[in-house]
Amino acid sequence: MAKEMRQVITSYILPILLLLLAVETHAHNVTLLLANHPSLSSFNHYLAQTHLADEINQRNTITVCAVDDGAMYDLTSKGYTISTLKNILSLHVLLDYFDARKRPQLPDGSALAATIFQATGAAPENTGFVKITNKRGGNIRFGLNGAGDVSSSFIKSIEQVPYDISIIQISGILLSDTVSAPTPVPAEMNLAEIMSARGRG
Repeated sequence: MAKEMRQVITSYILPILLLLLAVETHAHNVTLLLANHPSLSSFNHYLAQTHLADEINQRNTITVCAVDDGAMYDLTSKGYTISTLKNILSLHVLLDYFDARKRPQLPDGSALAATIFQATGAAPENTGFVKITNKRGGNIRFGLNGAGDVSSSFIKSIEQVPYDISIIQISGILLSDTVSAPTPVPAEMNLAEIMSARGRG
């Protein structure tokens, strides 16, 4: 009887559990969701190039603030390294869920939302937070914490997997001097010098 029970578990129950685990682990794919929106293709491309898409796909309850190809052209034409681009785009991934139907709870008309950049620990103080403000007439604005009046407007909801991932479009790139500063490149190793130093040791 015990042997038969083990066979049932191995043959039927275990594969079902593994399938459920796979579905839970891969609840969304941000690049596939964005693929249906040609005007956001450059944003989608750089999410993949910077490997930020992989980090997004591993998280739940997030909002991706996408920008159109014109805004991305303005950004990429500045000559930033891929590491700096990743930092900038990390500011466009909020660690909270927001869409047109779920307006954020905004005490005093505004709230701060942490971003993936803030979660990396690389953000000085609170520079990795985005301030969401509900202006008069229902105009929702997104701006970097401490960046003054520089902000982008909510345009529309793009895609949603309710309370898991929301993709919205905003009017422009969220950028600050802190995040756009060049990311240090690791020093190159000179193999000949290393071997020579070892030989002298």
